[in-house]
Amino acid sequence: MAYPRYLRDRACELRTEKHLSLIEIADRLGLPKTTVYYWIKDLPLGRPRRATRGQRTGNRGMRKKYRLLREAAYNQGLVEYDDLIKLPTFRDFVVLYIAEGYKRNRNIASICTSDAPVVAMAAGWLRLLSAKRVIVRVQYHADQDADELRHFWATAVDVDPATVDLVPKSNSGELRHRARRCMHGVASVTVYDTYLQARLQAWIDCVREDWHLDSAVPAGRGAIW
Repeated sequence: MAYPRYLRDRACELRTEKHLSLIEIADRLGLPKTTVYYWIKDLPLGRPRRATRGQRTGNRGMRKKYRLLREAAYNQGLVEYDDLIKLPTFRDFVVLYIAEGYKRNRNIASICTSDAPVVAMAAGWLRLLSAKRVIVRVQYHADQDADELRHFWATAVDVDPATVDLVPKSNSGELRHRARRCMHGVASVTVYDTYLQARLQAWIDCVREDWHLDSAVPAGRGAIW
């Protein structure tokens, strides 16, 4: 599929000016890694030369500093859990994150689904739990109405339609004659918040502990029939 020229230009800019990796660029733009690879494969990462001993010492110090901050955020999550779990839909939000949440980057908290009420609930919790802006991104097929999608998701999530990012699906040209289940595309709500992600991990661990999986109902057909 041919993507708009501005997406390729943006990928190259993120590579040469922001020094982002292939995975980071693909995540930022919501594009397949294979597509981004062919756009940036000949571009240098542009990161500084190997650090001196003093710089490496400073880097280790910074890594330790931020590791301790993440650990503090995790501990904060443990402390908050008993109060938060009493709030309506908080457990639902955490369980949703276990099932549908983005877990490959510790700096990002994101949930992606085509179910508008679920997206709205997730966006509400992200706003409540983080001071960072909630980013709404929608993957859609080429034959869908972009303006209609923007207004649909903007209404569902309560944001300005102009802030909704639309990303065409890589296989959209192949599906025009098939029945689609996702009438309004697939939306993700995202915040770039390292410390929220750390707190989320604490809540996930607490919910899993609450489940007492060692005493759960046995799996398999024979266990329920």
